[in-house]
Amino acid sequence: MFELDFRSRQPIYEQLVEKMKEMIIHEIWKPNEQLPSVRMLAKQLTINPNTIQKAYRELEHQGFIYSIPGKGNFVSPQPKTASEEKIEAIRRDIVRLAAEALFLGVAKEEVLQWIEQAEQGERGGKTNDSFDERHKNV
Repeated sequence: MFELDFRSRQPIYEQLVEKMKEMIIHEIWKPNEQLPSVRMLAKQLTINPNTIQKAYRELEHQGFIYSIPGKGNFVSPQPKTASEEKIEAIRRDIVRLAAEALFLGVAKEEVLQWIEQAEQGERGGKTNDSFDERHKNV
């Protein structure tokens, strides 16, 4: 299904939330589709069921899933307006971060290169580790 990085500083439940959100956003899991049970997913990923439950609670809080007592967790249909609002929030964040990077002296071409790097990562491409090392503090 997906892999978790147990050596990462990011908590496992946050990694789960991100991976599951990606699957929902990219419609790998369709609206109203039932998610794997907490027990099944915990067994499959070999992690504590409480971690899965915490991720599910967070996803429900963020509106990505809903639960039906006794039935399980399901993917929430994503209304277009919610998607548009999320896109606008992301746009504002990117503009703010790009402005900050430019203020710190990062060249426009490098900022654009970061966007290309993100696009390659989204497609499963390789990232440029030497580029990452040079700019990990930015």
